[in-house]
Amino acid sequence: MQTNITKFTYFQSDVDKSKNPSPEISDEKLQRALKTISTQILKEKTPSIKDLENVLDGMTTNSSEDQQKNDSPQEIEARGNSEPMTKYLQKLGYLKDDKKWLTKKAFFEIGQNLLRDVMEAINAGGSGFHETKNVGFGDTILDTTTKLEMGDDIKHLNIPATLLNLIQRKQSQNEPIRFPLELEFDDFEKFETKEETKVAVVYCIDLSSTMKYSLNSGEGTRIEAAKKALWALYVLNKKFFPNDSIYIIGFGSLASLILPSDIPYLKTYDANDNFLHYTNYQAALRLALKILKKSGSQNKRIVMITDGQPSACFVDDDSQKDSILADKPYSHFYRPDEATLSKIKHEKDMSLALDTESVYLCYRYKQVDPVVEAKTLQEAKKCRKEGIEIDTIMISEEVELLSYVESLEKHLKGRAYYINPEKIDKVLISDFISNKKKILHSKNRW
Repeated sequence: MQTNITKFTYFQSDVDKSKNPSPEISDEKLQRALKTISTQILKEKTPSIKDLENVLDGMTTNSSEDQQKNDSPQEIEARGNSEPMTKYLQKLGYLKDDKKWLTKKAFFEIGQNLLRDVMEAINAGGSGFHETKNVGFGDTILDTTTKLEMGDDIKHLNIPATLLNLIQRKQSQNEPIRFPLELEFDDFEKFETKEETKVAVVYCIDLSSTMKYSLNSGEGTRIEAAKKALWALYVLNKKFFPNDSIYIIGFGSLASLILPSDIPYLKTYDANDNFLHYTNYQAALRLALKILKKSGSQNKRIVMITDGQPSACFVDDDSQKDSILADKPYSHFYRPDEATLSKIKHEKDMSLALDTESVYLCYRYKQVDPVVEAKTLQEAKKCRKEGIEIDTIMISEEVELLSYVESLEKHLKGRAYYINPEKIDKVLISDFISNKKKILHSKNRW
């Protein structure tokens, strides 16, 4: 049966696109909203989308009448007279109606703003992060060119320079230029590429209960300052050093790998988390070692961010447990049950794995238990044996912590930073950049 295709019926759309302008908002108001969002999401308790709506609407209500009068007609029409700011930001792609309400677009834009503020503060100079005198094989293209050699990759071929070489050759030989062009091998010129040194860094963030202590300024807490710093650092890494890798580990009694996009949602442990609020350096170092052994980067580094001395370590078998009990019969050992692991997975979206016998818990005021100290140093030396450098950033005023970390770093030939937590973003970013320069300038540094 032949289909009849001689008759068609056309319907005109009722939608007039000119009457539905794309959402618009002044850049000033958008930046104020994003700044408010960054402050809210970094809090220890992440507000719900409804709570955020109240905060953003309060921000709009408290703005001056003059600012409101400056709203463009498109802005008012797109948002509507009574539409909540959160709904409008969802239209713009910054928020989503979910437990983790920040979109990828918002994550990078807010992170870029945080990074810009830090870079302005440390006056880094803007460009030149990948300075090096070495020229070799790599993916970063330089402005300089050189002759193509046999076996070179032609993907970096400099077409204008190659054609200019052909013209100059023809002119020197008093030959006319005819089409199609007849290129010779000596005409070909390519862009030089810069020898890139790949780096993998694991940042281990202490999530013990003391990390929720307020900063001296009263603006936020230690964990909020650390999250803000890592957020900006990750955006820096993706923008300027895309070949490098940054990993985040959160640790208390146990450790867990954190997705970079989950940095703003990190939470500390407390007594209600069933002994997970202790500080186990060994757990962080062991997980970091597993990650870095799989990395193909030439240079590997672990950075510990902590406000306290280690108060826990792993017990790998019964013999280790018996040895501790022989010396201290009332020692406390802990192995989280499935209910606790499930609770942490649901509330914090962290997968805690315990592949050892149990965790030995021993908090000693301003002291480190000898067993915990020995196990921590043992794990750290395993990392150093693999060529991994370990540095420690202390965000605490305790002299005892400084003394312990300095002793640890002497064994590891690493570095210890004792800083105000409010300056952690500047320290992390300037340290990352300076180490990149150091690596690229010295073949024997690592």
